[in-house]
Parts: sequence; C-alpha cells; structure tokens
Amino acid sequence: MRAFFEGIQTLFVDFLFKPLDWLRALELNGSIGWWLANIVSWTLIIVCSYYIVYWCKELKKHQDNNEENQDTTAHSFLS
Repeated sequence: MRAFFEGIQTLFVDFLFKPLDWLRALELNGSIGWWLANIVSWTLIIVCSYYIVYWCKELKKHQDNNEENQDTTAHSFLS
C-alpha cells in the first residue's frame, strides 16, 4: 500500500508539478519574470471576472423579463 501512495507522490512531484516549479524559479529572474511566473493567477482572475460579469448580465436579463420568482414562499423551506 505504501508503494501505491509513493507512486502518486512521484506522479505529482516529478511530473505534474514540474511546470509550476519552473514558473516559481522564473520569478527570481527580474521584473518580467514576476509577470510570467504569475501568468496562471492572472489568467484565472481574467476568466473569473469575465464569468462574473456574464452571470450578472444574465441575472439582469431575467429580472427585466419578470422571470424571477422573488416570492418568499417560492421554496417550501422558507414558508
């Protein structure tokens, strides 16, 4: 059983996390290295921001069409 978990450790540490180790080492190479090292974080921030705006627009569209049921008794556990 121990070999199984060591195999999982080897998979993640030696193979799947190697690109992240490279990005971490890149951060120490001047100011441009910081931007490149944080490209994963910036990408996630941009993607999440886009979908938050999209979600808010969809909510606004449903509210303008009166499709939203805002009655407090809409759910049985609220009555």
